[in-house]
Amino acid sequence: MELTDRKKRILRAIVETYIATAEPVGSKVVAERAGLDVSTATIRNEMADLTELGYLEQPHTSAGRIPSAAGYRLYVNELMGRQQLTIQETERINQALNLKMEELDRVIDRAGKVLSQISDYPVFTAAATVERVTVKRFDLLMVEENAFIAVVMTDNSVVKNKLVRMPDRLSDTQLQLLSAVLNSSFVGLSREEMEETLDKMETRTAPAAFELISLVVDFAVEVLAEQTQHKVHTAGITHLLEHPEYHSLDKAKPLMTYLSEETEASKLPMTLDNGKNMNILIGPENVNDALKDTSVVMASYDIGDNMKGVIGVVGPTRMDYAKVTARLSYFADSLTRMFGKGELPAADQDGNEE
Repeated sequence: MELTDRKKRILRAIVETYIATAEPVGSKVVAERAGLDVSTATIRNEMADLTELGYLEQPHTSAGRIPSAAGYRLYVNELMGRQQLTIQETERINQALNLKMEELDRVIDRAGKVLSQISDYPVFTAAATVERVTVKRFDLLMVEENAFIAVVMTDNSVVKNKLVRMPDRLSDTQLQLLSAVLNSSFVGLSREEMEETLDKMETRTAPAAFELISLVVDFAVEVLAEQTQHKVHTAGITHLLEHPEYHSLDKAKPLMTYLSEETEASKLPMTLDNGKNMNILIGPENVNDALKDTSVVMASYDIGDNMKGVIGVVGPTRMDYAKVTARLSYFADSLTRMFGKGELPAADQDGNEE
C-alpha cells in the first residue's frame, strides 16, 4: 500500500525523534516535529494506521510509538534526507586517511577507528581480492653459502620474503637456475595451478633440485593464500554501551563478544547487493543470529591492484541512518580516491565533497 504524504511525514518524524531520544514518540511531539496543521487526534489515527501496516510498534498500551524494522527500511529507502558534514569532520577524516605510504592494514584500521569516534557506533573494515591473485616475479638473493632469501611479488603489488636455509652449499649458478625455473614455470598461476605444476614436476626433477623448488613454491602458495583472505579490523566496540538498547550487559555482551573475536568478526557481511556501493541491513535482514536485533550499514571502496574493501557500521536498529550513511559514503569515496589517485576529496564550505 502506498502511503500518503501525511503518513510519510509522520513516520519520518517518529523515526528521527526516536533516533534522537530512544523514547517512544507521542502524537504531540509528532505534531510539533512534522509541522502538520492537523489535530493530535488525527495524528493518533494516522499512527494507528502505520502500526497496523507494520511500520510502527507500540511497546506499551499507554506509550507512544517506535519504528519497526519495516519502518526503518521505508525511512532509509525514501524518507531520510542527505546530511551534510562539517568542515571539521571532513578535515578530521582527511587527516586519518592521509596515510598513503602506510601499509594497507594500518590505513583501514585507523580509518575504522576515526569513523567509530565520529559515528559513536562500532565499525568494521576489511580488504579482499576481487579476482584471483598470482605471482608476478620471484627473486632469489644469496646471503650465505647455505642460505638465500626468497622474494615473492604478487600481481597486486604485495611483496613478501623468507630466509631459506639448506644443509648443503648452493652456488650462484644453481641459484640462478632455480630462479629461472621458478619464473618460467610458476609465474601467472593461481595457488591451485602452482600446486598442480609442482606435482607434475616431481617425477622429472632431481630430488635435491625439487626440494629447493618446493620450499620456494610452498612459500609462494602461503603468500597467495593470505591475499585471498580478508582480515577484519573492528573498532569502537564499547560504543555499544552508550546506547540505551545495550545498557544491560546481558544484552550487550553477546554482540560485543561477536565483534571482538576475530573468527566471528570474519563472518560479518562483506558483500553488497547487485554491485551497489552501499548496503543497509536492518534487524532480521541480517542472516547471522548475533546481528538479528542490529542494523549493519556497509560501503565498498576500490583499493586498486585487483582489490576491494568494505567498511561498515554496526548498531541498534534505532540507528541515525542519515548521519551514518553520510559519513560512511564520504569515507568510502575518500579511500577509493586515496588508493587510486593518492589524493583526498576537497571539501566545500558545507563540508561536502566537491
